[in-house]
Amino acid sequence: MPCRGAVPGFRWYIIHPMLIDTHAHIHFDEFRDELDTVLERAHDARVEKILCVGVNDADSAQAIAVARAYDHVWATVGLHPHDADRGYEALDEVARLAEFEKVVAIGECGLDYFKSETTREDQERALRFQIELGLKRDLPMIFHVRDAFPEFWRILDDYDGVRGLVHCFTAGLPELEGSLDRGLSIALNGIMTFTKDPRQLEAARRVPLDRLVLETDCPFLTPTPHRGKRNEPANIALTAKFLAELRGEALEDLEHATSRNAEKLFKI
Repeated sequence: MPCRGAVPGFRWYIIHPMLIDTHAHIHFDEFRDELDTVLERAHDARVEKILCVGVNDADSAQAIAVARAYDHVWATVGLHPHDADRGYEALDEVARLAEFEKVVAIGECGLDYFKSETTREDQERALRFQIELGLKRDLPMIFHVRDAFPEFWRILDDYDGVRGLVHCFTAGLPELEGSLDRGLSIALNGIMTFTKDPRQLEAARRVPLDRLVLETDCPFLTPTPHRGKRNEPANIALTAKFLAELRGEALEDLEHATSRNAEKLFKI
């Protein structure tokens, strides 16, 4: 926030801006016995808001339970493409859970043609159900897309007014442009700190600052220099620092913008 009487064109920051982790699985068993400590470390790293992301019907209920226990945590509910074969019973439960207070998005959901054991038909059925649920509830989407962007575009283009982001973006410039053209935001995480793929790094440089958000995807994808250890929300500060240097931006500007973008998208 600018100080009163600040010199025009000069940025003042009382403290570093807060950080927001838009994709964490802190309800997973890896955190069960020390969640309070993990959240204390996140607070010390200026991570003041966290989205606890559900991946199936039962898991989404656990995400909601964690969100209800902590004022600065919100939940999302969804059926991951790896769980798309759980069928309409699971999807109906996701729809029921979407009505709970503190649920701020649908997902993660999408298409994964890289290693998922579920069929493409089940994945498309689950994705369409959840897009329609998001539109009905006026909630943004958290999309998981891996090796499936052409099919994802085909499905998404059947709908108007979809809001959301592409989680764990690791594709190239064509996929980035396709996402931006459809109004989606881009979530980057610790992969950027250790990838050797120049296409991924170039795409990360080119994400418009007003469409960028940060995530950990913890307990996965731990950034450098903590590779091999469990990831947690506090580590988002490492990703922010890396991206600011990669993109040639002031760290404070990147932190402020990504937090503002997350607050606007998820209304938190």
